[in-house]
Amino acid sequence: MRMAQVNSMARILLCLAVFISKGFSEENLSRLSSHSFGKLSDGREVSAFVLKNANEMSVQILDLGGVIASIKVPDSSGNFADVTTGFDYPQPYLDGAGYMGAIVGRYANRISGGTFSIDGIDYSLAKNNGNNAIHGGLVGFDKKIWEVEYSVGLYDSKLKLSTFSPDGEEGYPGRVEVSVTYTLNDQNQLTIDYSATSDKATIINLTNHAYFNLDGHHAGSILEHEVMLNANHFTPIDESSIPTGAILDVAGTPLDFRQRKAIGLEIESEDQQINFGSGYDHNFVINHSEIGGVSLAAEVYSPNSGRVMKVYTDQPGVQFYTGNFLNGELVGKDGAVYGRRSAFCLETQHFPDSPNKPTFPSTFLRPGDRFASRTMFEFLIE
Repeated sequence: MRMAQVNSMARILLCLAVFISKGFSEENLSRLSSHSFGKLSDGREVSAFVLKNANEMSVQILDLGGVIASIKVPDSSGNFADVTTGFDYPQPYLDGAGYMGAIVGRYANRISGGTFSIDGIDYSLAKNNGNNAIHGGLVGFDKKIWEVEYSVGLYDSKLKLSTFSPDGEEGYPGRVEVSVTYTLNDQNQLTIDYSATSDKATIINLTNHAYFNLDGHHAGSILEHEVMLNANHFTPIDESSIPTGAILDVAGTPLDFRQRKAIGLEIESEDQQINFGSGYDHNFVINHSEIGGVSLAAEVYSPNSGRVMKVYTDQPGVQFYTGNFLNGELVGKDGAVYGRRSAFCLETQHFPDSPNKPTFPSTFLRPGDRFASRTMFEFLIE
């Protein structure tokens, strides 16, 4: 057994001992569990951790990449389904399965030309998306096995994942210490808290890349899902999906989701932005009532299942992606085939290519400062 696993299990047992000594009920202890998720081709063991609430909602998270491997929630008839895509064993996550469910970093989304500068020093990154860098490079946070701690309260359970990225990894400066905490409560709210520090000036942009289908991960098309995005503006892209630097009004475009509408209504539009993204793959500028505050970013409703998902965040943007490049080659959980537009993503974030766009909110992180952000996914029925 890996030392990291031994230490994690010791922390878990210590937590359980404390809970028992304080008179926590069996119900409290049932809020968390762990098991082996299998081995990678290099022999490393991957563990799965399951958070469960009083409503029987459950979230399975892996120590590999902090992957959200499943979220099981009820529909309007009380029937549970897993609403996130994923796999029954760990290797596909490591092999690059579209970053499904993973923590993405050091820099989520794209950096043009795979280059940026800090204080007059130029840095070069791996170009793993055409001529651009994306989602932290060839070996980003999605491919690390994270250290794990977890705890249980009366009304929630928490899973804290920690890792580091050494100075120069994937071309990024500074040793970066990162933690991500998942919290599931009895209001069917899954909160993700991100934290990062660096010993050198660097850039940081963290998100989770879960793919959702509110009819169930195996259900096929998401084009009938209805989406509301709390955004009056978006950042238009060029033909390589890099923001131009402009911030445009959504009014009068297919990117206007200020009122709930079906994903499929305008996804085949001849609008240039839709053509560039092969559908929706754009960063929307969230309408925040106060800078740094947590606001509603998006709401998605499935008329077939009655499930509703609301997304709240303190980040300035959210990338709405409609699975345009899923092509049926990925075979997921229970043999599910993930075809084109069979799932969507809502990636809360700073804007793509911010290090090269001085008018965008800054993603620079300096020694002595801390990056911190929060995103919450809330599941309801309608």
